[in-house]
Amino acid sequence: MGALTSFGLSALWALPAGAEPVDDLFEALRLPEMIGIMREEGMAYGDELGRDMFADSASARWTGMLDDVYDTTRMEAAVREDFAEAIAGTDLDPLLSFFEGETGQRIVGLELEARRALIDDDVEQAARDGFRAAQVDEDPRLDQLGRFIAVNDLLEANVAGALNASFQFYSGLVDGGAMQLSEGDIISDVWAQEEETRFDTEEWLHAFLLMAYDPLDDETLDTYIEVSASEEGRALNQALFAAFNAMYDDLSYALGPVAAQQMQGQDL
Repeated sequence: MGALTSFGLSALWALPAGAEPVDDLFEALRLPEMIGIMREEGMAYGDELGRDMFADSASARWTGMLDDVYDTTRMEAAVREDFAEAIAGTDLDPLLSFFEGETGQRIVGLELEARRALIDDDVEQAARDGFRAAQVDEDPRLDQLGRFIAVNDLLEANVAGALNASFQFYSGLVDGGAMQLSEGDIISDVWAQEEETRFDTEEWLHAFLLMAYDPLDDETLDTYIEVSASEEGRALNQALFAAFNAMYDDLSYALGPVAAQQMQGQDL
């Protein structure tokens, strides 16, 4: 499980007859809904990217390009396939037992609500401010969240994922003809972002987790940490990172050529 690529649980719709356990888990984790939120995040990021890179970021042309990149049908198909492959061989019964239970259902709702809310810049800033205040107050909940982050390897995995995605975006820009950089140049530029990326990721993780799990008592959160630390929980976390990081790499690369096309269109 994890903050950026881990989600709570509960199937809100009927599963097709003959569904495999991995499909049951995919739906119980509400991954299609999370992918929809990730599309919203991607569209918001694309809008911000447009403001930074183009004179006319709000053009219908650019919005249409983003809409094609962040296609939820393709995103879900890729994640579903990679997730099934990554978690193959894992005993899914303990995971389904927890994730389809009352506690799991509550957790997934909280995670999805917080993830969606943080798309709003003002909400995100307030959540980050809340984390900083918790640090000053030495809030004991931060110790629990620190254990949750460590058990799920959230910081390192998310930093690596963010840097890889940045590499893919630069590669897409180069392949799209927007700039001329060697692979070594790209790696150097991306690695220069590591410290800033790590700081931002750590702050975002804590802000997200504080918001999402605020309604949970310590005992419930400890139970979730125990599930995460189990053999099956670790396998699930690794499968989620494998599937979603692969998706983010593909999306980041795909964004490069369309950004290059938009830049070149403005130069004509």
